[in-house]
Amino acid sequence: MLFNSFKFLIFFPLVCLVYFLLRSNRSRTPFLLVASYFFYMNWKPVYAVLILASTAITYFGALLMERGGRKRLWLSLAIILNLAILFVFKYHNFINGAVATLLNAVGLRWPVPDFRLLLPVGISFYTFQALGYLIDVYRGTLRAERNFLTYALFVSFFPQLVAGPIERARNLLPQFHQEHRFSYTEAREGLCQMLWGFFMKLCVADVLSQYVDAVFNNVGQHNGTSMAIASIFFAFQIYCDFGGYSNIAIGAARVMGFGLMENFHRPYLSLGIKEFWKRWHISLSSWFMDYLYIPLGGNRCSRGRHLFNLMVTFLVSGLWHGANWTFLLWGALHGVYQVVATLWRQLFGIRQYNSLLKRIVARLFCFVLVVFAWIFFRANNVGEAFTIVSNIFTNWAMPYVDTSVFSIGLAGLALLVAKDVKDEAGWPVGAFHSKRRWVRYLSVVGMISFILLFGALDGSQFIYFQF
Repeated sequence: MLFNSFKFLIFFPLVCLVYFLLRSNRSRTPFLLVASYFFYMNWKPVYAVLILASTAITYFGALLMERGGRKRLWLSLAIILNLAILFVFKYHNFINGAVATLLNAVGLRWPVPDFRLLLPVGISFYTFQALGYLIDVYRGTLRAERNFLTYALFVSFFPQLVAGPIERARNLLPQFHQEHRFSYTEAREGLCQMLWGFFMKLCVADVLSQYVDAVFNNVGQHNGTSMAIASIFFAFQIYCDFGGYSNIAIGAARVMGFGLMENFHRPYLSLGIKEFWKRWHISLSSWFMDYLYIPLGGNRCSRGRHLFNLMVTFLVSGLWHGANWTFLLWGALHGVYQVVATLWRQLFGIRQYNSLLKRIVARLFCFVLVVFAWIFFRANNVGEAFTIVSNIFTNWAMPYVDTSVFSIGLAGLALLVAKDVKDEAGWPVGAFHSKRRWVRYLSVVGMISFILLFGALDGSQFIYFQF
């Protein structure tokens, strides 16, 4: 079920109403679990079996590890089984094609066929959430959950099931054992956050996507100017698409009394690439930090090994996003950025941005690097990505103009940037949170009106559903 659908506008209030009418977790937990599976099964019912399988594997794996003995065996077995499911549905065809190409190049035949399987929505998200829980139990930083229904709800909780945030068990699991009472303040704040998320998705991401798709899907028909504009637009499209989803998810959970972790923190105002990854998709970047980068040795090793750890982490991050060479190149680019930034800090120390001009220049430079990498992320294939890059540097002319996108999209983009700059600077200017009630009401009515009048209300899918 999509957040930006009529179904969800009926589903969510009903779930909240029934949830608060039920008085104890003994009835609330199974209700939320059924609601979460219903939410997921609206897409393709049979794939709910995969969530159940991942849940059962990690649930029993954690219990077996806590019984003592063979902890590493149970951990390895549970990880292999979970990643095997992920491999079959997401990576088999990619790796199979790469092996076939390599063998064909030397005159050998590879008889293994591709699988014709639809990629399950959100499989990478709930798989990583379950694996994070399993590893925490193995490390002894978390007790295994005894109640299967509670743990199953942790894996499948509908607000963040298909596109995150990828929650930590130590944050979310205990909340399912707490008795949540309706709070007007929390409900109001949650609904306002959801409203802002809908604005990001419908009035910025989906509007800009019209221009982005027109250019990236017809590379041969556009010049470098259009491609440069489309690349910048895509940077904001993916931010507002995924950031919008995260805001709706966090806000929806907040209405019911649950606190999910922040997933985006004004990433395009970062002073450098390292800071960018502390602000962008925080739940995933911190997951890789905790469960891949640090176990590899992190930065507590030789310089060469440290740089190797950085590259491996970002290559895996690229592969996590999709089974395509474009994603792998995107991850490799960010790995190179991190390596260069690390070497620069080691050779010249940490730069001090003690003036407004220096901070503006640093942010613009970081933004340009990120946009350049996004070209490879968005391009349909590697060849088109390099064509786009080449044209941006050599083929400037009058750009393709879409009047509706430039008027509505840029208006929404201006509001987004203004809010991010205001929040970053800490200016005490409120709209949804103004001390004056009439300002709050007018802001909400104005935002809803803007969404209904100018938003792309076609129910388009969120970008990160494919991951």
